[in-house]
Amino acid sequence: MANEKNTLGHLIRLVRQKNDWTLRQMSAKVGIPLSTLAKVEADKLSLTYDKLQQFASRLGMTLTEFLGQPEARTSEPEQRVVTARRSLTGKGNSVPISTPTYDYEYLCADLREKRMVPILCRIRARSIDDFGEPLKHAGEEFILVLEGQVEVHTELYAPLILSKGESAYIDSTMGHAYVAHGLGPCRILGVCSASESQLREVTENGAPREPRARAVSSKPRKPAKHR
Repeated sequence: MANEKNTLGHLIRLVRQKNDWTLRQMSAKVGIPLSTLAKVEADKLSLTYDKLQQFASRLGMTLTEFLGQPEARTSEPEQRVVTARRSLTGKGNSVPISTPTYDYEYLCADLREKRMVPILCRIRARSIDDFGEPLKHAGEEFILVLEGQVEVHTELYAPLILSKGESAYIDSTMGHAYVAHGLGPCRILGVCSASESQLREVTENGAPREPRARAVSSKPRKPAKHR
């Protein structure tokens, strides 16, 4: 059956087979009666949310881990789920957003609920003092410099300079800011794990409106050279 592997019974059977347990052993492990567990595995009965939480917890798993567990390997190849999602970048398939610090272009706009969000970004800010408050949002992000040089500022690390072809991976919940280094144009490709709605909220509503106050020292800060 096409949907057989998407059922609760199938997921429970996966856990049991991976651990080489009988239904009776699993029943004792998770605290659910044997007769109930047998019906659930046979997809003749379901579990309430509370019981499902109890089931996963007593196995030392989060509910997300239980529901997202990979298929067990067997001697026979099993068919994998293929989403067949595909999107091409190009004219008309992006969402442009302009702020005082960045010109964003959200790529592959035809795909909804993406697991990662690709963004083409032209950096307009030329100094960290002109940038304003650093941005923060959920998830992690990877950036690759496509043109020019960029100063990467984060609240927990010293600034560094990336040149064309160089990249960085950061925790996006840290305050962070990308600033163009030098006089030429500066462009980066960013890939973020936050949802697109979270990112749009930050870029559209959370963009700095006024420059941040200059630090006590009036001397310009020299970012550390990336090695």
